[in-house]
Amino acid sequence: MSLLPYALPAGSLLLALPYLRQRLALSRAKHRSLAGHSRMAKRLAGWLPGYAFDESSFFQADGADGALAAQRRAAFETLCAGYAERYAKSLALTAEAREGLADLQLTGAYRVPFPFSPYLRERLKVGAFVRSAGGVEVEDLDGNRFLDLTGSYGVNVFGVDFYKACMEEGAAIGLELGPVLGAYHPVVASNIARLKTISGQDQVSFHMSGTEAVMQAVRLARYHTRKKNLVRFCGAYHGWWEDVQPGPGNPMPPRETYTLKDMDDRSLQVLRTRRDIACVLINPLQALHPNRNAPGDSTLMNGLRSAGYDRAAYTQWLKRLREVCTERGIVLIFDEVFLGFRLAPGGAQAYFGVKADMVTYGKSVAGGYPVGVVCGRADLMKRFRADRPADLCFARGTFNSHPHVMGGMHAFFQRLDTPEVQAMYAGSDERWNARCERFNAAMAEAGLPVRAANLHSVWTLGYTQPGRYHWMYQYYLRWHGLALSWVGTGRFIFALNFDDAAFDEVVQRCVAAGKDMQAAGWWTLPEGVDAKAIGKQLRKETLSAFFGKH
Repeated sequence: MSLLPYALPAGSLLLALPYLRQRLALSRAKHRSLAGHSRMAKRLAGWLPGYAFDESSFFQADGADGALAAQRRAAFETLCAGYAERYAKSLALTAEAREGLADLQLTGAYRVPFPFSPYLRERLKVGAFVRSAGGVEVEDLDGNRFLDLTGSYGVNVFGVDFYKACMEEGAAIGLELGPVLGAYHPVVASNIARLKTISGQDQVSFHMSGTEAVMQAVRLARYHTRKKNLVRFCGAYHGWWEDVQPGPGNPMPPRETYTLKDMDDRSLQVLRTRRDIACVLINPLQALHPNRNAPGDSTLMNGLRSAGYDRAAYTQWLKRLREVCTERGIVLIFDEVFLGFRLAPGGAQAYFGVKADMVTYGKSVAGGYPVGVVCGRADLMKRFRADRPADLCFARGTFNSHPHVMGGMHAFFQRLDTPEVQAMYAGSDERWNARCERFNAAMAEAGLPVRAANLHSVWTLGYTQPGRYHWMYQYYLRWHGLALSWVGTGRFIFALNFDDAAFDEVVQRCVAAGKDMQAAGWWTLPEGVDAKAIGKQLRKETLSAFFGKH
């Protein structure tokens, strides 16, 4: 009897073993959370049923009794009335604009956990318009002034007055050419020279956004390595385009992207053993919350959020990553679009002492104008092959190198060397770490369950106890005159021009808001309710909604 039919499956299995080992190594290098498994996260996002609390359950989601619910309801009604009166003009224009602006519809819906969102949006509305800014403040349409903790999504590193000056000078420079595009304004040459010096790279290309800059860096890495896959790390944000945002929020499933665990030896092993990886993307902001998505109050389902920054550990991780990428010919890309020049005049490369093969900038570098920049080695930046004239890596844009933008960038670099700006950098790590300690000490002294974690001047708030209403804190902070972005307490972005007096005022307002929050009963946990009990509540609600019983 022939043994051939039995030998074939065994032989096939032997041939498949290397592939199976690679797949196993890849799986082990992914973070165990949904953030590390983009396909699964996307499927779950499609299955997760929506449900909304009615007026009664809104105040009793954690099992509060009637007295505690009444306490919360009374405080809520007072806050709603106060918002409606104090912010009347801002709210009216926001309501009008929301009908035609899809962005406002999204941000309004995702300020808080989704079961609370419909009732909250109906009653407690937030204005989206401001009319002026100066120093460390912004002013709304009703004349209310707020200390600005939005940071303009990272643009505002040095304070709005700095950028107003850059934009004014940039506009004056740009008016020499007006809308003449394609040809370059002479300041482009000096901008290129400065970017080469700062980045330590050979060549530069200009784009209109940070997302676009990252897209081009990845395209060039794929073009020159002839490999298609990229590695990003769990939780990291690199813009909204498909390859780098493979989970929820993207209509397409991940295709040529590996999402690996940050700061993990198994991820390095994947890089050492695979032959299909073109590049590795690093967003240094992830040092504040490794392997977790960007924090926002809409994700505070059980009220718990963790963050923390260890500069020495993250620096060591980047150095090891650099070694492996060099060894394997993988392009290491630093995405500095968000942090940009916040950490040091030379950016994250200088701050961590690790040189990338390519680096992308955006946000701050154009002095307040929109921009994306790619800096890289000469061999990686080349977009064509002389020996293959039809083999191109094309990238252009009508508004790349716009005269106003290039003028604003020129003004930015002129001011970067001034004594005033250098003074903001001097001892900045120590200064912001000490401020975070002062903030946490003040919260502890006031008996409030709020703590901050920081990477330099970028902060996120966490909570020392579980709870279903921590997201309400953002509304009390706004009431006490702090301007926050739509993610609420998930991210405070301080401009470096906050002096001690302005910072102390922030702390005082946070304490006052916390005391109001506490007095309203939002932080009062019913007897027997802890993180485990809240988890059980959430599972029960989800199952009820899934089976149509909620």
